Amino acid sequence: MKANDVNWFRPLWRRVTVTGFLMVWCAWEWLWNKDELWGSLISAALAYSIYSFFYAFPKDEPDNGNDTQPPSAP
Repeated sequence: MKANDVNWFRPLWRRVTVTGFLMVWCAWEWLWNKDELWGSLISAALAYSIYSFFYAFPKDEPDNGNDTQPPSAP
């Protein structure tokens, strides 16, 4: 993923929303539509989103290397 994409997907709710949408779409294709081509394509997209959004997604790193101190008051 590019740095721009990582920054946009940094909030957890966006990653969960995209993955949830793909889950619903995948279930629709396999259970009601019975289209194997689209079902396979969406299944692959779902697997990729789970891997890239939850397993390989870069963790937050502190800016100054020390995240134990509270920010200084103005």
